[in-house]
Amino acid sequence: MSLVPHAVDLAAKPEVTAFFDAPTNTVSYVVRDPGSNACAIIDSVMDIDYAAGRISYESADAIIAFVETHGLRLEWLIETHVHADHLSGAPYIQGKLGGKIGIGENITIVQDTFGKIFNEGTEFQRDGSQFDRLFKDGDSYEIGSLTAFAMHTPGHTPACMTHVIGDAAFVGDTLFMPDGGSARADFPGGDARTLYRSIRRVLDLPPAMRLFMCHDYGPNGREIRWETTVAEQRAHNIHVRDGIGEDEFVRTREARDATLAMPKLIIPSLQVNMRAGALPPADAGGKVFLKVPVNAL
Repeated sequence: MSLVPHAVDLAAKPEVTAFFDAPTNTVSYVVRDPGSNACAIIDSVMDIDYAAGRISYESADAIIAFVETHGLRLEWLIETHVHADHLSGAPYIQGKLGGKIGIGENITIVQDTFGKIFNEGTEFQRDGSQFDRLFKDGDSYEIGSLTAFAMHTPGHTPACMTHVIGDAAFVGDTLFMPDGGSARADFPGGDARTLYRSIRRVLDLPPAMRLFMCHDYGPNGREIRWETTVAEQRAHNIHVRDGIGEDEFVRTREARDATLAMPKLIIPSLQVNMRAGALPPADAGGKVFLKVPVNAL
């Protein structure tokens, strides 16, 4: 199989607007077809004050306001993977603007893994049916006149997908900016060797391809950034630039992962995001609860 599963059209240049969520260092995107008013939203955020147990929607409302102000028509809400560091705002935005929620088909693996960890009952469906579309490797879809396609890029999680839309690729948690390296691979279902191979697929895209990160942490105090190119990553990425082989990457990645604490929002994020951003079902009294599994992660 070809490393790149679909024809790349660098002449198609979507308009990309970023929204940075400082509490989770997450970047969400509105991707607009320049030939119409159609758009997609990638990796939206729902706000949570975990200590207080309060959900709010300031981040999602800012994206909704942008879409409405610019007269855009929302066609897709894309989740690059099941995030462990923020809660998805996709169903809230869908309720306001419409559109279909999509994720990689291996969400079923993630649901099975974390359905067991969180001791979910049989009412929790592990077939991905909470989402409107489950993408296979190489699947294409339309955003107005733009043709987008999904590349399966596991390693951080089994369900990770990179979405290529014209000359722009949204890499989720595979790569960080060149001075940030790569995403961790030590969550259940993650694997550093698989991640390396996925990243090399991304770096097999044309050198001029714009790459958009899902996170940035401002290494060494620099300002927050989220856009780079394939060429810049291949030349300068501290973990996976050209010349760094698979074994060296695996040693570096696994040593780094051994020093990392769990994301502070991993417990609520996984419970919500494996449900396509929906909260767990309310109890008989109408109250919603999040579980904390002890010594399970």
